[in-house]
Amino acid sequence: MNLESAKAVFFEETDEQLATMEGALLAIESDGGEQRDELLNSLFRAAHTIKGSAGLFDFADIVAFTHVVESVLDRLRSAQIAVSADLLELLLACRDHIGALAVATRDGQARPSAPDLKKRLEEYLSAEKKAAPPPPPAAAAPMPAIAAPSARPTLELDNPTDHMVASEFWHISLRFGPDVLRNGMDPMSFIRYLGSIGRIRYLTTLFDALPAPDDMDPESCYLGFEIEFESSADKQTIENVFEFVRYDSAIRILPPHSKVAEYIRLITELPEGSDRIGQILLKGGAITANELAEMLALQRDRAAGGDTTPLGTLMVEENLIPAQAVMAALDLQRQHQATQKVEHRAVRVDAARLDRLIDLVGELVISGAGTQLIAAGTGNTLLVEAISTLSGLVEQIRDEALSLRMVPIGEIFGRFPRVVRDASRELAKDIVLEIDGEETELDKSMVERLSDPLTHLVRNALDHGIESPAKRLAAGKSEQGVLWLNAFHESGSVVVEVGDDGGGIDRERVRVRAIERGLIKANAVLSDYDTLQLIFEPGFSTAETVTNLSGRGVGMDVVKRNIESLKGVIDIDSVLGEGTVVRLRVPLTLAIIDGFQVDVGNSPFVIPLDMVIECLDLPISPGESEARYLDLRGEVLPYIRLREVFEIEARDAPPPRSLRENVVVVQYVKDRAGLVVDRLHGELQAVIKPLGQLFRGIKGLGGSTILGSGAVALILDVPALIGLAAGAERRRVLSAPGRKAVVAATADLALPHGVSR
Repeated sequence: MNLESAKAVFFEETDEQLATMEGALLAIESDGGEQRDELLNSLFRAAHTIKGSAGLFDFADIVAFTHVVESVLDRLRSAQIAVSADLLELLLACRDHIGALAVATRDGQARPSAPDLKKRLEEYLSAEKKAAPPPPPAAAAPMPAIAAPSARPTLELDNPTDHMVASEFWHISLRFGPDVLRNGMDPMSFIRYLGSIGRIRYLTTLFDALPAPDDMDPESCYLGFEIEFESSADKQTIENVFEFVRYDSAIRILPPHSKVAEYIRLITELPEGSDRIGQILLKGGAITANELAEMLALQRDRAAGGDTTPLGTLMVEENLIPAQAVMAALDLQRQHQATQKVEHRAVRVDAARLDRLIDLVGELVISGAGTQLIAAGTGNTLLVEAISTLSGLVEQIRDEALSLRMVPIGEIFGRFPRVVRDASRELAKDIVLEIDGEETELDKSMVERLSDPLTHLVRNALDHGIESPAKRLAAGKSEQGVLWLNAFHESGSVVVEVGDDGGGIDRERVRVRAIERGLIKANAVLSDYDTLQLIFEPGFSTAETVTNLSGRGVGMDVVKRNIESLKGVIDIDSVLGEGTVVRLRVPLTLAIIDGFQVDVGNSPFVIPLDMVIECLDLPISPGESEARYLDLRGEVLPYIRLREVFEIEARDAPPPRSLRENVVVVQYVKDRAGLVVDRLHGELQAVIKPLGQLFRGIKGLGGSTILGSGAVALILDVPALIGLAAGAERRRVLSAPGRKAVVAATADLALPHGVSR
């Protein structure tokens, strides 16, 4: 077994369990209501899982601290300790400390200590012990006799053995399931961990289930154990030792001073037979020789009567437990079995292996396109059809491979409830977080790189977007501010919104601050879009005071840089006194896209297919007009010639004007423009390759791809080209006599969202 690989899985699962703990604590704090019991149980299970997993790797620091946390949670869920704000605050701090211990252990650093946290936890435990009621008297009332059915001999509760007590120790009977080893569990690790909460007085290892050597499966477990165990722990604590094998193993635990009748039931349930188990119990001191003889006699009497009733039915008939309890236990068992089946279908895969798979699929797409091109040149109809079928399968493989890397954006949305809670307390504001669209999926690499920008935006909204309660009340608003996160798909992109109902952005204040910093001239005429874009300048801020959180503008240059590195854009809507919404638009993936190939001269280009609306011929005018717009069914459509944008004339002669050029109508969000090209080739699958350093500064290019012919085609950045088309038409109008006033009044006309001029 690769121990380092197993440790990596442990740290991943610890992060998940810590997220579960944080979510449960925040839910309880915000009023768990009817779900409080389940939340407390979930909280306890998460802490117990971390402790148990850490114990397997001998991470003593994590085990020791988490054990104290677990003890407090155990008393909390059993109502021995009351839920309070102070306790929840303490448990959140303990959750953070467990996370810090895990990180330090993973990175090989010194473990942080938290004596204050441990002391406060122990105060809760000691307070609970002092408040505990005195134990009941040792003498218990005798149990009433229950009449037995006349159809068969039964074990009546007034049988003499029912009042006999056996060992003064716990008796644990273990039969590990055959798949324990396959699931990565070591049976001996549970035995060793059992010794950490008590003392094993006697242990017998059973090999009765071992098959013949030729039939033995080295990956299957055939072991069983009978244990006499001395401990002051309760039964729940002992059961929790076997948490990870509880549902695929047989575990029976009898407390000290159990009645002999309970040992009889144990013997009848075990597969090794009464003689074998009886001798083990006798040797371990659980029962005496006389008691063993009585058990064997009783078992023979019951077998002679043909008693094969299932244990649950037998216990109901003996009035030991109600029928509802048996049904509930069966339902719970079925649920756990179903859960285990679902969990076994989930496989953890290293992200690097997925990246390699995507690279191979990309090469397969390129090779498939080349093969299709060669097949078309042969004129062989059967070959073309076969290659077409193969291309369809390759496309399906591509989609499935890309879907493996798609994760819900809720993976990062889930981090912000804690951020909002802590920040609102620090700022003395009452802020509620609303999350929507967390199921929206995008590439895992995109999710990871969105984390920092979203953190900046959320902190800015909390600090300088939402006003203090006093200011909100003075403005006629609710004292409680609202911050929301939303995500949805739109035009082949993913839109992530960070909005608040705060004071909005004061454009005049932004303008004054920009003039003070020399970012614009005092007489500059800016559109509303350009004014709001000033907040993304490095170091720009309208905040009057400095706090622990960023002011609106501080760190916003980092946000813009990160989003642009993802080929995305940022759009801001803000109404003074009502609030602000920042929209981040990023592509769905940066790996493989459906594209539309065009040519300009001998240069191929690819346009993302999601942004192509239609294609049409460029009308031939009697004379070359300076106006670069078309009448598209009553709408003005600005256009640009890619030949001029990328200066292709020097290399490829322009086509004669007698030949019609083509216009590809593209749209980004609500804005449209036309791209004039020479030839249309149709759809293709494009594997996105990064541009070289020489081409990264060229506006209008978003990457490159390799065609089936082996040629390199450039992928167009449609939002930037729409901005060029709108900007070129605006400059033409601006240069016309008497048009400046009109342009200044309509500065936002035809400019796309999130695209600078």
